[in-house]
Amino acid sequence: MSEQAKQEAEAIAEAGKPAPKAETDGVPAPATLLRNHEGGHAPVSYLELFFDLVYVFAVTQLSHHVLHHMGTAGLAEALVLFLAVWWAWMFTAWAANWTNPERGPVRIMLLLSMLASLGLAVAMPRAFDAGGGGDAMLFAACYCLVQIGRSGFVAWAMAKSRQEHWRGSGARNMIRITLWFVASAPLWLAGALVDAPLVRLGLWALALTVDYGGPFMGFAVPGMGRSQPEDWDISGSHLAERCALFIIIALGEGVVVTGTSFAQETADLARSLAFVLAFAGSALMWWIYFDLGAERGARHIAQHAQPGRVARSVYTYLHMPIVGGIVITAVADALLLDAPLAAAKLPLVATQAGGLLVFLAGTGLFKRPSSPHGNFPLSHWVGGGLLIVLAALTLAFPLPAPVFVGATVLALLVVAVWEWASYHHHGSALAEDQG
Repeated sequence: MSEQAKQEAEAIAEAGKPAPKAETDGVPAPATLLRNHEGGHAPVSYLELFFDLVYVFAVTQLSHHVLHHMGTAGLAEALVLFLAVWWAWMFTAWAANWTNPERGPVRIMLLLSMLASLGLAVAMPRAFDAGGGGDAMLFAACYCLVQIGRSGFVAWAMAKSRQEHWRGSGARNMIRITLWFVASAPLWLAGALVDAPLVRLGLWALALTVDYGGPFMGFAVPGMGRSQPEDWDISGSHLAERCALFIIIALGEGVVVTGTSFAQETADLARSLAFVLAFAGSALMWWIYFDLGAERGARHIAQHAQPGRVARSVYTYLHMPIVGGIVITAVADALLLDAPLAAAKLPLVATQAGGLLVFLAGTGLFKRPSSPHGNFPLSHWVGGGLLIVLAALTLAFPLPAPVFVGATVLALLVVAVWEWASYHHHGSALAEDQG
């Protein structure tokens, strides 16, 4: 065969082969279960948005628990439930950052995690009932299933990767994480089996201490060492977007609670005013977080040399008070709509002023690392001070509930306008210093 004939035959054979699939925008070739974002942008998938719907329900359940258990024990129980819900969601967000939701096994993992999370949310209202009933066991078992099953899957997916980094240190890191969740599981299950709610609270708090202590200890395991910063190679922009979406979930839950409470009674003038105030508070919290903080934080983590370190501190931990504050103020909205003409008493003052204080503290700490000088926003100091003064005055000289809530909304407005004016009208440099 002539050389020309050989070349023609090779060209025909090559034309018959399927074209290789390119890796684009964080979507890897089918040979791996992992994303290939290499620290760049990884788009949030529709499945992740679908997964988050369960946590809309979970946050609603949490608000109802606080509303119906306003004592010290009830608030401690709500804190334990919130920390468990946040940790289950957050580690799933990390898992979706590493894995590719377009692959079948990853989709099945996320859907099964979604089902277990739904079971967790369903069990929340009666998770602390006396007697060690089925709801407590359902809550504990679903939490353990989500954490252990998802982390074990990601460890397996990384071990199958063709990239040495994921097959080596990445897989070992996920094995360590899985073992830490295995270590806390007996405490969760033992707490579900005991009859006394206070003992259950103590055991579950101890289990959370183990779970939350893992990152601080580098998930150290005897014989396996501890995690290093380079083990947390993530898409910073993806995690920033996921956390921003959870803020939307929490704010949306407040809108649902407000709308449901308003729809259950006659829409008279007092209740209509309370409804408007509740909505205004939610809108201003959205403004304070998203107008400046979300964009600046996303840019900060995307440009950081170690996005995993920023994600652990700024997003994994510092977003907890932001979400918690939104949940608490949703309870205040329900209290206001339930008695719009009553005097503002301790439950309303504590949930409205306290919730907004927690929210402002969380957003201020979140914005601080992305500030050039590491400043806590002065506007948040001023807003927090106004809230403390309003709470003290109202407890000493009871104000009508709408007047008190309206005053706290004005305090939020001061923070929002301050940031807007400094950032948008006096330049970004001044906003970084005074925002």
